[in-house]
Amino acid sequence: MLSYIPHSTLNLSFHSIAYLHQIWWLEVEGDVDFELPAGRYSLYFRLKLGRPSNKQCSTTTHQIHGWNIKPVRFQFSVSNGEQATCEHFLNEQGKWLRYHVGDFVIENSYNPTKINFSMTQIDCTHQKGGLSLDSVFICDNKLDMNHACKD
Repeated sequence: MLSYIPHSTLNLSFHSIAYLHQIWWLEVEGDVDFELPAGRYSLYFRLKLGRPSNKQCSTTTHQIHGWNIKPVRFQFSVSNGEQATCEHFLNEQGKWLRYHVGDFVIENSYNPTKINFSMTQIDCTHQKGGLSLDSVFICDNKLDMNHACKD
């Protein structure tokens, strides 16, 4: 079961997040199509094990289960042919984490670029629950990660 939780009190990228109560498999897919200046970029998923509450910095963690059994696969592909795949176990509860999927290079400034991205955990042998998804984002590698892509 999936629900969208509105939040105006937390430091989120959007006005609501997706919260997965309980599922057998996970497939999150999306794409963006825009023009970027030439440079090197990184793609991240911003996730949290636990349901954020309305109280600042508070998280409900009692419904978290199943994420430590098999890894989650993160992927992206860029219209210039670059792609990346990685896997992460989701273990750390109660705080927003950025999961780095990979890096890519844009050589020609402001040409249309399409980026497909996904996050999957398809294993129907066990249920999973208690995952919050805030966003997928792209950062220029020249920027300091502690400031440019700060949580």
